[in-house]
Parts: sequence; C-alpha cells; structure tokens
Amino acid sequence: MELKNRNLNTPITIVSIAIPALVALLFVLPKPETHPGFDIRILPLFHAILNTSTAVLLLASLYFIKNGQVKAHKTTNLIAVGLSAIFLLSYVTYHALATETRFGDLDHNGIVDAGEKAVLGGIRYLYYFLLLTHIVLAAVIVPLVLFTLLRGFQNDIPRHRKIARITWPIWFYVAVTGVIVYIMISPYYH
Repeated sequence: MELKNRNLNTPITIVSIAIPALVALLFVLPKPETHPGFDIRILPLFHAILNTSTAVLLLASLYFIKNGQVKAHKTTNLIAVGLSAIFLLSYVTYHALATETRFGDLDHNGIVDAGEKAVLGGIRYLYYFLLLTHIVLAAVIVPLVLFTLLRGFQNDIPRHRKIARITWPIWFYVAVTGVIVYIMISPYYH
C-alpha cells in the first residue's frame, strides 16, 4: 500500500505516548551499576550540539521553503528528524545511567540548600520555566513532527502547511531551550 493512502494515525499515536512514558520512567527507575565503557558526562554537551544543529537546520528549512527550494527543505527536515532521533537515544542512555544533576547544587551533594538558592536568586525561576516548557513541548512535538512529516510524504501540501505552521515554532523553541537549559545547568554537572 502506498504511503499516500496509509492511515498511520495509530502508530504515530502509540509512538507519541511511548516516548514520553519511557523518558518519565527513566527518572523513577533505579540506576544500574553498569558502566557503558565511556564517560557519560560528555552526553549533555553532545545533546546541546544536537539541539543547536537541529535549530540551525530548522532555520535553513524555513528559508528553503520560503524560497521555493522544496528538495532542500525536505532534506534539512529529514536531517533534523534524524538528529532528533539520535538525541532521543542518547538522552535515554544518559538518563538511564547518570545520577540526577540539580540546578544550583554548587557542592554537588544532591541538595540545593537555602544558601545555594540565595546565590541563584531569581535566575532559578527562569531556569525552571525554561525547563518546564521545554519538557512539556518536547512531548508535544513528537506527534506534531510525525504528522507533519507524514503529510509531506503523502504530498498533502495544504494539510502539511497547516500543521507545519504549528510544528515549526514549537520544534524550534524546544531545540533552542534545550541549549539554553544545558548552558544554565552545565556548571552543576559533576
């Protein structure tokens, strides 16, 4: 059956529920005692690089479609999806193995005490706002990207454009805030 005529709503819905559920599960499961054979502390920087690359590709994609370069638009979006898939696999690996890093934990004892909070001041509210919106929209973006891609592959251009107008700014926000959150929390990694 041709992709144009296939109804992929159910598989997209399943994937869109399974991914956030898996990520949420990582934060409650105990960490294994295994070591992956490399220093996992490099992964947050790798994630920031992937997010930066995705944001640049999304800007290029927008430029290409605004200038009628459909093939380049498609290519940059497919690369962005590929980088996002690599990000997801790496993110899951990191959070399955790493201990939690707390924003503001200057002494790396796992507790942000009143003195550390005082040092942070109001910046912690900005951090948590960015982190919360990043997390929520990262879950929302999964089905949006998948449906936008599907409409593009089905050559259903009116529906593709309609959903892309929602998908693009959210995906771009998620990519950019991923980098900002990394920059803000990176001093507290140990």
